[in-house]
Amino acid sequence: MALVKYNNNSISAVSSVASMPSGALVPIKTLTASSSATLSFVDGSSDVVLDSTYPIYVFKFINIHPSTAEEFMFQGSTNTGSSYGITITSTAFQAYHQENGGSSSLGYAGSSDLAQSTSFQRLSTATVNANNDDSLAGELFIYAPSSTTFVKHFIATTNMSNKDDLTYNPYVAGYFNSTSAIDAIQFKMESGNIDAGDICLYGIA
Repeated sequence: MALVKYNNNSISAVSSVASMPSGALVPIKTLTASSSATLSFVDGSSDVVLDSTYPIYVFKFINIHPSTAEEFMFQGSTNTGSSYGITITSTAFQAYHQENGGSSSLGYAGSSDLAQSTSFQRLSTATVNANNDDSLAGELFIYAPSSTTFVKHFIATTNMSNKDDLTYNPYVAGYFNSTSAIDAIQFKMESGNIDAGDICLYGIA
């Protein structure tokens, strides 16, 4: 079969396209940090969609760099961002490995789980280093945030460079224990600012 290569002219000639296939990532909004205390995605604000349009939403973290070595966190809102503090129950585990091979581990990360808490949920299970070349990357899935019947489940995985020259790979999962629709999500460091980095929101059709 011959390979068909498209250019701008051929694409511009398309008059209609089929509907978005199931499972496709649909870009919604990208927020870029610049010494930002918080980054917030609020449904209906600044072109953000976080409602029943999609059954699954995913946030992609790209080179999240803190101003000081701290943990990366998130929380949800049921009042379009007026407050963030939904009750969460969660669990976490992590793997890590040191640059020189001197230390490695796989285990439960009890300090990062929540039990019916309204605190911000840690997405990093250790501090993200603040050296110029250090950052965090990963993704967070939230399922049916607009449901008014069920609790709202989330699953996250990240990778980051830690102050002890460790690569950390945390896995965090849990649920917002609320049947109210979640219409805003906020991200921040445990203290200090997000110095740089992008958070991209997608809907999954």
